[in-house]
Amino acid sequence: MYVGWDALALVDAADDGRSPIERRAVVRGGFYELQARTVIERVPQATGIAQRWAVSPYRGCAHACRGCGARAGHRKLGLDAGRDFDTRIVVRPNVVERLRAELARWDGQELAVGVGGDCYQAAEETYRLMPGVIGALAGAGTPFTVYTKSALVLRDAEALARAGARVAVSIAFVDERIRRAVEPGAPTAQARLELVSALVEAGVECRVLMAPVLPLLSDAADQLAATVRRIAQTGARAVEPVVLRLVPGTREWYLEWLAQAHPGLVERYEELYDRTGLPSPGYEGRITGQIAQLCQMYGIRCGTPEAVSGGPRAAQLELV
Repeated sequence: MYVGWDALALVDAADDGRSPIERRAVVRGGFYELQARTVIERVPQATGIAQRWAVSPYRGCAHACRGCGARAGHRKLGLDAGRDFDTRIVVRPNVVERLRAELARWDGQELAVGVGGDCYQAAEETYRLMPGVIGALAGAGTPFTVYTKSALVLRDAEALARAGARVAVSIAFVDERIRRAVEPGAPTAQARLELVSALVEAGVECRVLMAPVLPLLSDAADQLAATVRRIAQTGARAVEPVVLRLVPGTREWYLEWLAQAHPGLVERYEELYDRTGLPSPGYEGRITGQIAQLCQMYGIRCGTPEAVSGGPRAAQLELV
């Protein structure tokens, strides 16, 4: 999925029953520390976010969101895309050092931060990598958007505001029963709504990634309306809707849960999604259209943010 992490899977070490990452990483307090070779990595188009390149201090995420599109990356580390993704968090201790080096040759395109795993999940309390990441990006004049569900981002709100960064907080629905089922380790929707308000008050440009909208579970008209109405009350800059993607890695884990929790929906999901994991264009267009109408009703912008670009510093990195 991402170049910097994929290289690990190519290591041909003796078969001693351990995964490649268990042979290469230093394990501390349950975290797997792995020195990265590159940190600016291509974002697969199937994620649905605006940025095409990203930096992720952590791979895997304790929020354990069943529909997370980053799960496949764990397979390339010799781990599984299900439970391991939720519990075996891979840390890049040298992310700031590598990022500074790569930004010296970066072309100024906007970067996403935290696509491979929430950059403000619990691991950040231990490693404190984000202040250095923010400093490196700000120093290079590179625009960036931080993706998170965690209130820990407020620790760095002043630095983010000074850097002119965007923060995208994920709030796909406000039904707590659904949240407990599909985002068991994540903060509640109410906590995230309060987080958006706090970021706005701190002067940080904040938008809400309304993702993933779950077909047949969180896509009813009243559910969408309640979510957009609550988001609009926070002062968020805009709503960016994304319907659930079932890419390899995510598909198996999500459908396994669906078969247990809602067996009657499995066949309908199989009909709705193509082989690449994308929902049918007709369904996706209907849902995003409904959300756009609701945003207009509640006075908040809807859609992908306008691209921003810093000044080119040199030739773009070549990632192979």
